Amino acid sequence: MKFKAEIEILPKKGLLDPQGKAVLHSMPRIGADNVTEVSVGRFITLEIDAENASKAEETAELASKKLLANLIMESYNIRISEL
Repeated sequence: MKFKAEIEILPKKGLLDPQGKAVLHSMPRIGADNVTEVSVGRFITLEIDAENASKAEETAELASKKLLANLIMESYNIRISEL
């Protein structure tokens, strides 16, 4: 079966996020004065051939831990759906 893994990678709370700060400081210039926090991350999708959703999630977890995310500075969230 084919599955889609959607992986959201964001800086860990409390760590410096220079991109997020730059975007936050620019918000008033576009009229978005009510934005109080911005976090800039990455969104990655993978197509995975696997027996079931659990196996697909194992593959996405492995990719996230070993390749996609810097676990010292970033956290990630995985969503699996069937294609």
